[in-house]
Amino acid sequence: MPTVYYQDEEIECEEGDVLRDVLKKAGLSVYNGKAEQLNCRGSGSCGTCAVQVDGEVSEPARKEKARLWLPPHHPSHDVRLACQTRVEGDVEVTKGDGIWGQHI
Repeated sequence: MPTVYYQDEEIECEEGDVLRDVLKKAGLSVYNGKAEQLNCRGSGSCGTCAVQVDGEVSEPARKEKARLWLPPHHPSHDVRLACQTRVEGDVEVTKGDGIWGQHI
């Protein structure tokens, strides 16, 4: 069973679970400020669930890659959308500052 490390918490999940869902189920949020209420609810279109992920996760799909090309994100920022990322092994997650979490 993979373990997700986020905000000093350790959450066990099933391999293949969506990162956003794992954190939400544990009562943790991947959103900053007003993005907690104003987000796309996991459709991958708003970009407010961007996090830095270190560990075994799925490869970015086309939809996620396209969103990460739009400001304030850029593929060079080394972030992933939690709503589009599947956990495949142990991962450490870091949320940056800014409404989109873009300041890591």
